[in-house]
Amino acid sequence: MRIVVVGDVLLDTDLSGDAGRLSPDAPVPVVDVDAVRRRAGGAGLVARMLEADGHEAVLVTVLGDDDAAVLLRAELDGITVVAGPSGAPTPVKTRVRASGQPVVRFDEGCATPLVPACSAAMIAALEGADAVIAADYGRGLLANVELRRRLEAMAGSTPVVWDPHPSGAQPVPGVAAVTPNLGEALRFAGSTESGTQGAAAAADDLLARWGSRAVIVTMGEHGALVAASGLLPQVVPAPRVTASDPCGAGDRFASALAVALAEGRTVDAAAHRATEAAAHFLGSGGVGALGGPRGEAPRQLPVDGLDALTVAQRTRDAGGTVVATGGCFDLLHAGHARTLAAARRLGDCLIVCLNSDESVRGLKGEHRPIIRQEDRAELLAALECVDAVLVFGESTPENAISRLRPDIWVKGGDYAAEDLPEAALVSTWGGRTVTVPYIPARSTTKLAAALARVG
Repeated sequence: MRIVVVGDVLLDTDLSGDAGRLSPDAPVPVVDVDAVRRRAGGAGLVARMLEADGHEAVLVTVLGDDDAAVLLRAELDGITVVAGPSGAPTPVKTRVRASGQPVVRFDEGCATPLVPACSAAMIAALEGADAVIAADYGRGLLANVELRRRLEAMAGSTPVVWDPHPSGAQPVPGVAAVTPNLGEALRFAGSTESGTQGAAAAADDLLARWGSRAVIVTMGEHGALVAASGLLPQVVPAPRVTASDPCGAGDRFASALAVALAEGRTVDAAAHRATEAAAHFLGSGGVGALGGPRGEAPRQLPVDGLDALTVAQRTRDAGGTVVATGGCFDLLHAGHARTLAAARRLGDCLIVCLNSDESVRGLKGEHRPIIRQEDRAELLAALECVDAVLVFGESTPENAISRLRPDIWVKGGDYAAEDLPEAALVSTWGGRTVTVPYIPARSTTKLAAALARVG
């Protein structure tokens, strides 16, 4: 798929290291920098995300003529870039991180420049796009009259996603969707109301003002609100993730939204896809992990947009304790809920290894499971005590456990060590197997029988 990204680019630089002491000159941490990482930011980051997803990414932008521009061009290697001169310094944003946590950011060359010219080659590069993303970072390119005229003409036949900026240009009429975050939407609408009500009111106002087909307000952990003409606002919930740095989430949302619209999805379905993509991006490490080795995709059901292996690794990297348990969980009941809550209290994350439908049939008979694996996984993931679900197809969970390598494996009930062959497996990497109280009055078999009696 050919996706054209048009907008402002900048150079992002990360300086990272440990901070184990304070400066003698002032009570500030001293960061011993041991790694310097650069990447294309702004529209360049959007293009890189699309390229990483296997799409043909074309970046239409303007570039400076300085040392930072040389570094920026290197970070855009592999992406088709059609650029004119910016006539301004290259904006550079440098973040300092200590032990993975942001400490400070300083910006260079970020003063607002004059609106740059747009060459014939830049306009021609828009032709043949399956979708266009207008990534405005307030540097003036999307205020260019000729470029705006061309984007407005394209909007009638090509999905155009406009990611606005408080210092940028107003979206052109007719675009498929405009994607401000909540703070931007409230600022654009001149509203002081917050939360979902504020997002809905701002979206209605902006929908009428901008003349777009939809306004999608991203609300961080609260998901996104989709407003389209003639329809009630729809709130798309966000999967639960923990991320110390939300940088790039809006770019990931816009890129996934454009691809989904180009595939022919409705705007609400596209917003669901984009919300899940942004959550997975943050949960997988965000911009810090972009471009890293992909490895083999884990065989599992990503019901919450965040795979179980990533949860386990992230917890270990933070020095936490990984807890896992397993079972069929057919007809989720109070006994399950108590067992899972007790297991979660033993560590810093709880991963449920869930028997697939085929596995349940092998264990329980052809009439089971009662509820299919996708629904069972979704119900489990909805519990606050469950951080991720890993579906496995074998009759026993040893293979799944080997991949997760939990610090603690939990079973409900009274077992001896010889009754649980997985206990020996867990001990090989220093893990422990423990049990939590089982509630005999609650069982799936008894619940299924009671349901059968009432029809």
